[in-house]
Amino acid sequence: MQKLPSDPGTLAEFAVILRAGGLAAFPTETVYGLGADASNSEAVLGIYEAKGRPRFNPLIVHCADLGMAETVAEFSPLARRLAGLWPGPLTLVLPKRPNAPVSDIVTAGLDTVAVRVPDHRLALALIGLVGRPLAAPSANPSGRLSPTTAGQVVAGFGGRIAVLDGGPCEAGLESTIVRVDGDRLVQLRAGALARADIEACAGVSVELPPPSGAIIAPGMMRSHYAPRASLRLEAEAPRRGEAFLAFGAAPPGWPGPLRNLSPAGDAREAARNLFSMLHELDASGVDTIAVAPIPPVGLGEAINDRLARAAAPR
Repeated sequence: MQKLPSDPGTLAEFAVILRAGGLAAFPTETVYGLGADASNSEAVLGIYEAKGRPRFNPLIVHCADLGMAETVAEFSPLARRLAGLWPGPLTLVLPKRPNAPVSDIVTAGLDTVAVRVPDHRLALALIGLVGRPLAAPSANPSGRLSPTTAGQVVAGFGGRIAVLDGGPCEAGLESTIVRVDGDRLVQLRAGALARADIEACAGVSVELPPPSGAIIAPGMMRSHYAPRASLRLEAEAPRRGEAFLAFGAAPPGWPGPLRNLSPAGDAREAARNLFSMLHELDASGVDTIAVAPIPPVGLGEAINDRLARAAAPR
């Protein structure tokens, strides 16, 4: 694997890799993404093959700005209002524009496309240099913990993927995914942007989808974001032999592996630490990670979503 410093020459080299149909991991404000030219079907297939990702699970298309996003998707007035939150951790599921520069493999054959503009200077610069939208799921083997550092990407793929190192991700949690359906908004995945913030921008309520089991957007697999160890959720205290992922007050004198998402009980801090701390506890070799209760409000909704998927039967 070739890991290069983050300077303009490096960005140009990564852009060459992507324009030639290769894969490259890059940082965003949420998690690291595994990128490919969204218009190149062979390149996009490479994402699915590298991750071991099911082909029915669509990918998010990352754009440099709203203008690029408009070549990919059709924006209603409501969608355009939500695009005012870009760049940022919001993915919009919109009708795919005819002749969009996006392979049908990206959308898993659906007539909608998931699109966003990431809030990270290296990601935006890289997309701009490539000059095309990038399909980019999280840069990890399918179903495993999402990476928030370049080192986690390297470990996940055994050094087989070139990684643009932009340091730790600021949000540490994937984007919120919202489908715009006429005048309705439906949250398909909770994420790093709280539902209340989306509603404040849109001026309408954000609904939750009925449980159907259909995969209509990225991040909807029941079992996902999982460490090697099993998770025991809503744990008031750890048991002998477990690691403990605390939130707020931690048990004094606990001798086992311990990390605290936020000693102050701050959901934003907890979201930023979630995947990194799960990576660290998983590396301790325990069979079970006990996780303290986290109130399901604000970003707590997204944190609990990830934990529930990580704890689901595999």
